[in-house]
Amino acid sequence: MTASISAKASPASDSDRAAELALRAFMSMDRAVAIVGPDGKLLQPNIVFARLFGDSELIDRINREAGAHNGKTDRQITLSDGRAFWVETIPMDGGWLVSAYDMTERSAKARTDTLTKLGNRLKFHEQLTELLVKPDRVPETAAVLVIDLDRFKAINESLGRDIGGGLLRLVAERIRAALGRDDIVARLGGDKFAIVQTGQPQPLSAAYLAGRLIDQIGRSYMVEGQLIDTDVCIGIALLPAGPTDSEQLLKNADLALHRAKSDGSGTCRFFEEAMDQKMQYRRNLEIDLRRALALGEFALVYEPQVNLRRNAVTGFEALLRWQSPTRGAVSPVEFIPVAEDTGIITSIGEWVLRTACREAAGWPGAHRISINVSAIQFKNPNLVTTILSALAESGLNSQRLELEITESVMLNAQGSALTMLQTLRGIGVRVALDDFGVGYSSLGYLRSFPFDRIKIDQSFVRGESNDAVGQAIVRAIATLGQSLGMATVAEGVETDEQLARIAADGCTDIQGYLVSRPMPPEQIEGFLSSRSESVARKGPGGIAIPDQRKRRKRAR
Repeated sequence: MTASISAKASPASDSDRAAELALRAFMSMDRAVAIVGPDGKLLQPNIVFARLFGDSELIDRINREAGAHNGKTDRQITLSDGRAFWVETIPMDGGWLVSAYDMTERSAKARTDTLTKLGNRLKFHEQLTELLVKPDRVPETAAVLVIDLDRFKAINESLGRDIGGGLLRLVAERIRAALGRDDIVARLGGDKFAIVQTGQPQPLSAAYLAGRLIDQIGRSYMVEGQLIDTDVCIGIALLPAGPTDSEQLLKNADLALHRAKSDGSGTCRFFEEAMDQKMQYRRNLEIDLRRALALGEFALVYEPQVNLRRNAVTGFEALLRWQSPTRGAVSPVEFIPVAEDTGIITSIGEWVLRTACREAAGWPGAHRISINVSAIQFKNPNLVTTILSALAESGLNSQRLELEITESVMLNAQGSALTMLQTLRGIGVRVALDDFGVGYSSLGYLRSFPFDRIKIDQSFVRGESNDAVGQAIVRAIATLGQSLGMATVAEGVETDEQLARIAADGCTDIQGYLVSRPMPPEQIEGFLSSRSESVARKGPGGIAIPDQRKRRKRAR
């Protein structure tokens, strides 16, 4: 009998416990929830509901709305004190269930950057727009500043997102500390911040603030035991006297920022109308570049390279040319930077690789083909596969291919470039370090990778005969190359006097107009044949190579 009574009592106790748990969950919800009876009286509010709606105004509004819609509503209700809530009612037996959340609070969260607690892009636009529409605003007392950190992506990727986030929080604190009471600041996203400076005479105040920010943000940080250094660039746009909008002002500041970044770390620039015109030109150039690749407007020409000791053509450097039907001949100096900035260089670079390998495969002899490969291309994990495919399709021996890279390849590819280069060297592809002597870390790269050749930048070759510094640099590079077992190629040799100097200084190879101007592929066979005949007939083939005894005497 006792067991029977216990069995009957158990369901009731389970039901009680379930009801108690349900009530506990109801009361602890972070959303305002309540049960309203059929007469409109509040039967059971949870803690959040009681805190938000201590008076009856909301209940009265809810009752009217629910009664008009058979107990079911889903809409915003604004109270007399200005607070706005999104309210939903669901019919129940004998009343309805009410659910509400504070739109004012949610709106504030939607306008706050969760990492730095600054305003976000949305809030910045709203605040800037509000300033611009003020009838009494004085344009001469306000400016927009856009700030961008240097090397943040590398810091974030190498040290981790936690440290990157910690750095951004510290940067936000330093920015806040530098601002005036009425200034506006926001994090636009990533490592970009924006400021509206108000109530100060312009442009001097903006320039002073930018200088202070560059100094303060550029000081070292300690984040989770890591010492971090970074710099900033700043673009500044002054408010115009006439009508404008927040988007245009930010665009102007961004253009000034782009100019500052091109000038180097720790710089600031004011927006100028010419910047907008230049950007429009770049956009149109980008469109034409994409079209040029699709329509086959690119071509390659080849500049011969000569070994001084053997007085023989050893190979050719492939140079890209663009003949636009609307622009005419466009200089690589003009379109290559745009191609790199926009990423189009990856597609153009693949076209160059495949075309140069195919054309070189048809040359007489075993002359090498040198191809420039940019740091952007090395960020593409498929680069090695593309090179292998170009070699296989063309039938070109891998030992005839030489890749010319600058130190930016080693600097910007976060270590992946070195692995790619080692893989390519393993199959016989040669590698040359281009523009040697104009960077900051070239000597370090010579230790990290065994380059086949060092190319001396033409700025050192074309110096005047009395340019002692330039000559000393050429001589030092040639000596360094000899010590490391690397050939040294002097670029841009145009005169007999330049040839005599670089030969005496110990360079092993040359290229430049003194040998030949770059030529289209159909002229290469004739050039090689003509030069062979000239060498057989005259010896030096038209290039006056100094006597080696004089060279040794001068070297001493």
